[in-house]
Amino acid sequence: MFETKIRSYASTSAANGARRVTRRGIRRWLVCVLLAFAGTACAQSPAQQALGRGIAHFQAGRIAESIEEFDAVVRLAPRQAPYLWQRGIALYYADRYSDCRQQFESHRTVNPDDVENAAWHFLCVAKAESPDRAREALLPVGPDPRTPMQQVYQMFQGTLSPERVLAAADRGDESEFYAHLYIGLYYDALGQEASALTHVRAAAADRYGAAGGYMHMVARVHLAILARGR
Repeated sequence: MFETKIRSYASTSAANGARRVTRRGIRRWLVCVLLAFAGTACAQSPAQQALGRGIAHFQAGRIAESIEEFDAVVRLAPRQAPYLWQRGIALYYADRYSDCRQQFESHRTVNPDDVENAAWHFLCVAKAESPDRAREALLPVGPDPRTPMQQVYQMFQGTLSPERVLAAADRGDESEFYAHLYIGLYYDALGQEASALTHVRAAAADRYGAAGGYMHMVARVHLAILARGR
């Protein structure tokens, strides 16, 4: 999803001096928030300001406060609601799994190819019901070209082992990061906490900060939750 696209959108916008709506994802005003976080001047609407506060609260581990701000974005700019995958992730960490599921089902209407969206939907359903039920309800995806996203999807389907997902990573930092992150999240959904901790800790390492971007922040939040015994 999520962060690979946001970073590419923000860098493109900064280079071109424009904030364009892209075919697959986050609207231009969301890009503006990311540009502001990167230190680029960008006039922000109240909804953008709320989004920025929500991200800051999430980064600090203040999950309830982050959801309040993401909900404010929805009130201020209802058309942007399907794009707010950040809200879905925050809802997951608040144990609001039904709301989390609905957010990712909504996000699929504007971003149908994304494996990460299907993965988070799986996580919500697995926590609310069971991993078996989550596999049955796994959202379809399109041609997500990122390595190893197709293997990640097969892992959530139950047709590929986590070891093979990691083996499919191409040794680049971004590929390795996403392999570790989603293997760790998958193990956590299965209740295998020791294995989850190993991979989430790997994803949260400093070396992956640039490669993971927002999702590296998610890895660190998840690691803190695992460390204190969720």
